[in-house]
Amino acid sequence: MTDASTARAALARDIDATCRLTGRFVLRSGRIADEYFDKYRFEADPVLLDRVAAGLAELVPPGTEVLAGLEMGGIPVVTALARHVGLPCAFVRKTAKAYGTARLAEGADVAGRRVLVVEDVVTSGGQVVISTGQLRELGAIVEQAICVIDRGEGGTEALAGHGIALRALLTRADLDAAR
Repeated sequence: MTDASTARAALARDIDATCRLTGRFVLRSGRIADEYFDKYRFEADPVLLDRVAAGLAELVPPGTEVLAGLEMGGIPVVTALARHVGLPCAFVRKTAKAYGTARLAEGADVAGRRVLVVEDVVTSGGQVVISTGQLRELGAIVEQAICVIDRGEGGTEALAGHGIALRALLTRADLDAAR
């Protein structure tokens, strides 16, 4: 095992241990589960988040001009990542706010720039597709996205259908293997 793969396996183990909860949980669908993955736990841990950002830094494609973090989980991830790669950030809301600047994307300007979408967890890819479309309407050039965890539930394929290549630091399989 290489140093990089050893570090990635250790990161998967630590994220899994931090975020995988057991108990009784009501899911968004209304279904009851005895296990829940709380992604905000790795985002709220500064040491673990910094390790995530260091790993994601390796996935940032050359030529990227702006990192665009999606509300809400992508915001701490993109902020930590920016420290590692020295690129400006845009913070992308689900909908533009109705007051103040009334902007969809706060922070760095995205118009005419190569923008990398940054998300914490991708399941179906739906929010990445929506936000990418909105960023493109603002003039951003978006061809790629990165995420911390790809749950392997069709997100990569859905994004490809919209001209977005997804790269993930970890997959659900990585987390399951780390147990």
